[in-house]
Amino acid sequence: MTDANAAPPASWPAMSIAAAHTLLTAPGAPFEMETVVIRDIPTRVWKNAPPTLRAVVEAGRAHGERIFLVHEDERVSFEAFFRAVAAFAHELRRQGVEKGDRVAIVMRNLPEWPVAFYAAACLGAIVTPLNAWWTGSELEYGLTDSGAKILIVDAERLERLAEHLHNCPNLKRVFVARLLEESANPHVVKLESVIGEPDSWAALSDMSLPAVEIAEDDDATIFYTSGTTGKPKGALATQRNINSNIMASGCSAARSFLRRGETPPAPDPEAPQRATLLSVPFFHATGCFAILNPSLLAGAKLAMMRRWDPVRAFEMIEREKISSAGGVPTIAWQLIEHPLRANYDLSSLESVAYGGAPSAPELVRKIRETFPKGQPGNGWGMTETSATATNPGAEDYTHRPDSCGPAVPVTDLKIMTVEGDRELPIGTVGELWCRGPQVVKGYWNKPEATAQTFEDGWVKTGDLARLDQEGFCFIIDRAKDMLIRGGENIYCIEVENILYDHPAVMDAALVGIPHKTLGEEPGAVVTLKPGANADQDELRAFVAERLAAFKVPIRVIFWPETLPRNANGKIIKSELRALFNDPPSA
Repeated sequence: MTDANAAPPASWPAMSIAAAHTLLTAPGAPFEMETVVIRDIPTRVWKNAPPTLRAVVEAGRAHGERIFLVHEDERVSFEAFFRAVAAFAHELRRQGVEKGDRVAIVMRNLPEWPVAFYAAACLGAIVTPLNAWWTGSELEYGLTDSGAKILIVDAERLERLAEHLHNCPNLKRVFVARLLEESANPHVVKLESVIGEPDSWAALSDMSLPAVEIAEDDDATIFYTSGTTGKPKGALATQRNINSNIMASGCSAARSFLRRGETPPAPDPEAPQRATLLSVPFFHATGCFAILNPSLLAGAKLAMMRRWDPVRAFEMIEREKISSAGGVPTIAWQLIEHPLRANYDLSSLESVAYGGAPSAPELVRKIRETFPKGQPGNGWGMTETSATATNPGAEDYTHRPDSCGPAVPVTDLKIMTVEGDRELPIGTVGELWCRGPQVVKGYWNKPEATAQTFEDGWVKTGDLARLDQEGFCFIIDRAKDMLIRGGENIYCIEVENILYDHPAVMDAALVGIPHKTLGEEPGAVVTLKPGANADQDELRAFVAERLAAFKVPIRVIFWPETLPRNANGKIIKSELRALFNDPPSA
């Protein structure tokens, strides 16, 4: 196993992180930086980043008949995609969508998802993707909190939302993808009646996008992230926030060449098309900002599956010549360990990258062993940083598998006391703060929460971390009471509040149970009220009726007395986690 603390070989690196960044971001270089004032704060930004999402759409059209989206057996070219985006943008304009209006999307990964996203974005609307795994009540909250004017859903989500739509008075129109039967609701329209089915998008009229003036720091999206209050908060991102990811990934890749003493290759228009097997949802910042948007600009192919299945993944890697796969450690482990892997040609795979959940250094070693051309990759970010803030890549990750990498050049990291009153020295563990052009403006309509989390351009991440002398970041723990299951954030207080609503529960705590591939899973410890009765199945079902399935505790342990607390009355969860080391009792 790779020793996470071992020194890299003497030949590595050929160039320091600082020197590589200086070279890559110098005046005239592709990743040139400049300083601009954003909300009264001087900020380093990527000079050559596309100014808006609209600019990305227009640039993506240049890839013509090259295939952009693959969904099962559906194939959509870049030209066909642009035509669908333009057609739907004009329809949204006819429906009265103006700059600043919220347009919500609730659907699984389908070709229609990015069409809806970019059509609304090209009008200057604030696109509001909601978690497609949420319950109807959770989705209702997202729609009412954002004040969404238009909703685009798939048929499954419409069924889940049907009884909640009357509680969303701001909604003027609902477009539904893949609806088999007409709806009795006069506000519901089949999306296909506007743009047709994906295989027919190439035949849509050739039209330009509606004319709208959009600036780099205009509002662009609201992505919801749960908070310690138990209610999701909408992170309000700008055009610049999102497009910063495009430059971050390319710069990190070029840095890896310099670190090993090689010259980064020049762009080659004749090179084989890069292709990503998409296993994370578009409604996550990673899926939308770090994968979808850069792929559209670069002319890369995105291959989607109806649901994750390792064997189907092998088939698609072989058929579509996939060069990048991953998403979360769960996916990487399954690609490595499945017994049928050897039956498929996976030689095109060059990158197995992931983030969003803790991973073991062993995974880095296994990727290198299993896929000779496959470079392991990792990174750190959050919804509030519009995805990528750090990125190790290649040998940097191999030599420091327990690090999420150094910050990208436009980004600053610092370690603060948990109280936030002073910065801590190198090597000291404290709360990680992050600043850069990808940090969102704040939380939608939540000034108090914004003031608590954002300060002078910095976001207080809630992660406990340390930095080493070269600027590599090591996430140690989470200051916020949260766990991550396979890339999905689970805020403990939200689940605990549901458990407290059960009439038999007196005390409740949610903790993370370590899991090899998912990172961790939720487990609950509860104390019942005197004389009350409830079993594990009843409590799990109670939570499942009210929250998304991934938030439901996989085990419930019953504690005979009040849960252990410290002097401040806070539950000592470190003691409770040890309870899950033993196998479940009968």
